[in-house]
Amino acid sequence: MLEDITQLATEYGQLAIDYVSRPAVFIQIGIIILLYLPALFLSNRVEPFLEARARLIKGMPRLLRVIVAFLRRLEWLFFVILLGIAYIVTSATAWPESNYLIYSAMLLAGAWLVIVGTSHAMRSQLLRKLLAFIVWVYVAASILGIVNDVTTMLDNAGFNVGDTRVSVLSITQAALLLGVTLWLSLVLGNFLDRRIQKVEELTPSLRVLFGKIARITLITLAALIAVSGLGIDLTALTVLSGAVGVGIGFGLQKVVSNFISGIIILMDESIKPGDTISLGETFGWIRELRARFVSVVTRDGREFLIPNEDFITHEVINWSFSDRYVRLDVDFGVSYQSDPHEVTRVAIEAASGVGRVDAARRPPVCWMTEFGESSLNFKLRFWISDPQQGLTNIRGKVYLALWDAFKEHGIGIPYPHRELIINSPVQVTTQPGPVDEPEK
Repeated sequence: MLEDITQLATEYGQLAIDYVSRPAVFIQIGIIILLYLPALFLSNRVEPFLEARARLIKGMPRLLRVIVAFLRRLEWLFFVILLGIAYIVTSATAWPESNYLIYSAMLLAGAWLVIVGTSHAMRSQLLRKLLAFIVWVYVAASILGIVNDVTTMLDNAGFNVGDTRVSVLSITQAALLLGVTLWLSLVLGNFLDRRIQKVEELTPSLRVLFGKIARITLITLAALIAVSGLGIDLTALTVLSGAVGVGIGFGLQKVVSNFISGIIILMDESIKPGDTISLGETFGWIRELRARFVSVVTRDGREFLIPNEDFITHEVINWSFSDRYVRLDVDFGVSYQSDPHEVTRVAIEAASGVGRVDAARRPPVCWMTEFGESSLNFKLRFWISDPQQGLTNIRGKVYLALWDAFKEHGIGIPYPHRELIINSPVQVTTQPGPVDEPEK
């Protein structure tokens, strides 16, 4: 195998040396280099203006990404145009006697521009660069007419595993086919997911569930198509099922548990995107349901990725499970000189004036709860319909409203009073101070 590669490299190396030694080749190389400079100059002049105009496109991020990718390689477009003009001129004037190098450079530059620009429709940067490189190498080999030789060389570089031949060519084909099928499955899965999210007859949880099922099914089909397309017998994969089962049972316990828990959550609709929940010390609203975790955004902007299993095994408070209305309590006390009937009326009016308190559908109520040691104690209850906006802040606004209302109506909030009774007499001793010296 190494001898074949060495022989092929030596052969093409000698051909390259013989080709470059021709005078017409030097002229073509000079023309190609000189044409790239004005192409670069024109690109620097035109690209900022066109990109600013392209940024005005709204609502189509993928199209915008492809357009910007083309514009940022605008020098290659100008380079291809100038090479085309040079090819026409050299063909008409028959100088130099051969212009094949200019023609090849024009095709290679145009292929690179198209491949790199269109590959930006992919989100994965690694997959985008790998696919662009492989496709461009294949196109370059086709233009230069060395596809069969390169294919033979890659196929010879390999080894046998039983009756199966594993070569660089087969690995490259497998990677390319798998990458293309996975990308197509992701694109189609995202399209189906967007369509499912627009179906108003389904609940939010079912939309997420059906969207995930569609994506997983398409990815599985893509992998199977890629494997079968390489001529691998799928029945041989059944031998690995036992090992995979053992691996899932031991090494992937938590992963599988979270995955199954996620399916249960989606099916029983115990939580759904937009719900306000409390889990332990975490209070926030659900942003997204994933296969392994739930994304919960708190009031301070932090995003917690909580495993699905925690929502099955721990106590969860869903503030908006069946009804978004939430009742909150505020405790306060007033002095014994205050009229409790007046205090109740003033407190209800004060709470009703706070913006987020729903005083129309569920008016606030206020009850006297006890005769305290130094105050009459009350409990004010009110309802809100937007717990995702926070609970502490609305309590604080109600307390401020009570303070202003009590101050306006002369209702006092007392300090605690304590009486100290001394049963035994206390002896007071004085310390002798310094004796003042007589003035002189």
